[in-house]
Amino acid sequence: MQTYAVGKSQQFPVGVTFGVKAPKGLTVEGFADDKNPFVPPKKPYVFRKDQLRDALAFLERPRGDGLYIVGPTGAGKSSLIRQAAARLHWPVQEVNCHRRLELTDLIGQFKLVNGTMQYMYGPASTAIRDGHILILNEIDFNEPGEIAGLNTVLDGAPLVIPENGGEVIHPHAKFRLVVTGNSSGGGDQTGLYQGVLQQNVAFLDRFRFMEAGYMEPDEEVTLLGNLVPEIPEEIRRRMVKVANEVRRLFVGDDKNPGTISTPISTRGLQRWACLALDFKSAPNALEYALERTVLLRAQPEERTAILRIAKDVFGELWQAKADKGKGTPSPPDAASAAV
Repeated sequence: MQTYAVGKSQQFPVGVTFGVKAPKGLTVEGFADDKNPFVPPKKPYVFRKDQLRDALAFLERPRGDGLYIVGPTGAGKSSLIRQAAARLHWPVQEVNCHRRLELTDLIGQFKLVNGTMQYMYGPASTAIRDGHILILNEIDFNEPGEIAGLNTVLDGAPLVIPENGGEVIHPHAKFRLVVTGNSSGGGDQTGLYQGVLQQNVAFLDRFRFMEAGYMEPDEEVTLLGNLVPEIPEEIRRRMVKVANEVRRLFVGDDKNPGTISTPISTRGLQRWACLALDFKSAPNALEYALERTVLLRAQPEERTAILRIAKDVFGELWQAKADKGKGTPSPPDAASAAV
């Protein structure tokens, strides 16, 4: 059985590692081995100080807890942990939950390999054994009775696998469990997320909670700048403004429910920017990319509303060409592409 356990630990300076303002001597523990195949790839990411503080405090000292991150779709719940792990060289096992996910999918099961039955360890048993971070995405889509099987492991008890001859796996000191959800486990009262299930109270009681909302506009502008620096800041700012207007109509408020069921998440915003660059030769790259990001999956009336928001926010720049060299958009009649 080949294992990829975490190796020698290493201290990382918080400010330099995560690109945030932090005391010079402040460090966080990670690992020296950056070649572990389960360490996530490092990607552009803007860490928010409050969220990073909660995440690092958990990774450093979980004190027997799991971490439950709640927030709207595409707000960066999983990527917060994934990108923190990438910079700390901390291996990650990641699973997307759904109603048909069973505990054996997480722990392991016998499978036919080259004509013989072999026990194949699942992501949970691998993470528990080797000291990885186990991320369970969209935990509130899963049947609560299945995931509750991890309760004893969170309490520090060993994982026992009866199907594999009663094998006992003692939790590695660096094992961490992180779950994400659009709800906080009590079910969705807003009607925005179909399929969300109420979770087991005993399971939820084993977690500390943190909230991950959408980034502030300046943060998203910076994120897009890191991802697609070819797009001028003015275009990026207007993209972010469009996304926030659509999110406002998605979430609604205390007096008015949301009127749009298809938000432009941070993930979607990044996709829009990347596609606008990829399709820069299209007659209107911004609209062409927005269609493939969100419009084509929205209802007809929502599609019209989102497109109207975009045109209003961009104004004459909606069909302008963004010239990186000059840093300012060209007049609409001087270009056949938007980016």
